[in-house]
Amino acid sequence: MTLPTQYPSIASLGKALRERRISALELATDALQAARNGADPHLFLHIDDDLTRAQARAADALLERGNAGPLTGIPIAHKDLFVTRGWRTTAASRMLADYVSPFDATVVERLEQAGTVSLGKLSCDEFAMGSGNENSAFGALQNPHDPERIPGGSSGGSAAAVAAGLVLGATGTDSGGSVRQPAAYCGVSGIKPTYGTVSRHGVIAYASSLDQAGVLAHSAADLVPLLDTMSGFDERDSTSLESCDGVANAPGRIAAAHDAWRHQFSQAGRQPLAGLRIGVPQEFFGSGLAAEVADAVEAALQVFEALGALRVDISLPLTRLAIPAYYVIAPAEASSNLARFDGVHFGYRAPHYQDLADMIRRSRSEALGPEVRKRILVGTYVLSHGYYDAYYLQAQRVRRMVANDYQQALDEACDIIMGPVTPGVARRRGDHDDDPIADWLGDIYTLGANLVGLPALSIPCGRGGPAARLPIGLQIIGRHFDEGRLLALADCFQQHTDWHQYTPRQTS
Repeated sequence: MTLPTQYPSIASLGKALRERRISALELATDALQAARNGADPHLFLHIDDDLTRAQARAADALLERGNAGPLTGIPIAHKDLFVTRGWRTTAASRMLADYVSPFDATVVERLEQAGTVSLGKLSCDEFAMGSGNENSAFGALQNPHDPERIPGGSSGGSAAAVAAGLVLGATGTDSGGSVRQPAAYCGVSGIKPTYGTVSRHGVIAYASSLDQAGVLAHSAADLVPLLDTMSGFDERDSTSLESCDGVANAPGRIAAAHDAWRHQFSQAGRQPLAGLRIGVPQEFFGSGLAAEVADAVEAALQVFEALGALRVDISLPLTRLAIPAYYVIAPAEASSNLARFDGVHFGYRAPHYQDLADMIRRSRSEALGPEVRKRILVGTYVLSHGYYDAYYLQAQRVRRMVANDYQQALDEACDIIMGPVTPGVARRRGDHDDDPIADWLGDIYTLGANLVGLPALSIPCGRGGPAARLPIGLQIIGRHFDEGRLLALADCFQQHTDWHQYTPRQTS
């Protein structure tokens, strides 16, 4: 059984569970079997049948007592960057190959309290450093729509698991597009919320000022209860926002905002989006964008216009500087964050060494992959004496200028921003092996939202590539704390299109 076939949404599956047409334990047992027998043996990094069944029995007990919530019994899985007490947390690295956390990440904890049933831990790029899920120490992943192509990264395992119908939702992290890009490549919906709205407590850090936990699902409607459950202030995370500009960051906020916007749209007749100004950055449609992606995004914009929205041409002139700024700031923060993995306290330790310094050097060299080592070296260099001012501080100044571009556009010219997620469809695995920075250039449309901390999501809007079977994503970026409106707009689009309903079986 694949979930989209029988139960295409969290609402439909939740209804079946509450009506006792299926039990959470039966569902979990089928899902575990499907996960173990899936086409990609590298998708799950750890499955524990006993842990999953225990959660399913707890969900059934809630259902039996009539205490079930909208997520009770819903099968999900976690990106292997969220620490978990039962399942191993490896960050897809040899450095943490056998690590089991003594506590759960806040996101994991909140979803479990809501009654979800986790199938286990999903592969990702090592320490979230990558855009193709080819950097995992435990094997590269396949795109469910074409096994010869990448699923995207770094949350490629999360996107692939949802696309393959193994789970109805999966957690991810997004530091520069790592939820949105794999969502686009795999034909699912994925959102990166406003920085600080979802706790990073228990998320293995890559770049702390950029990392944000997000979630992936088949549709925008399914994202709402998942993101709403994950969100809210957490005193254990120093970057968690209790409130900002009068907007409370509390559980229920996103669902309430989504429902309010959806109600407003439903009351507006045949043109529910009348008055909405959609900013379309000219810099997102330059020479690097594939024609098939441009055409799909254009068709999506026309759907929004038909629903009453107004297209506004805008400019984000510093878009070209987002890549160099990001790839100075992110490696610098990674260099600091990964310094703790030294073979002394926990993690991999080299079996042979001469002294402490040699042990640390050998442990890190043997346990960390080439992409991680490359970014640590870049980050250490830009933070070193004599280069800190020239590179790191300058990149932070550029970051502020990029933020000003977005802020000005959203304050003065438009209500939301739309454009492509990626320059093209998913590439073939191994195509960039000879070009160490080719994947970096593919992040040009997604990096801005991370540098600024804005909410952004990706939804399917077309297909391209060979036999037109590869998904294409539309990116929607909003103002801070505007997740509810973004999800309502995406939901509105998905009520008038069916791109989000295509499965790998339909596109093969």
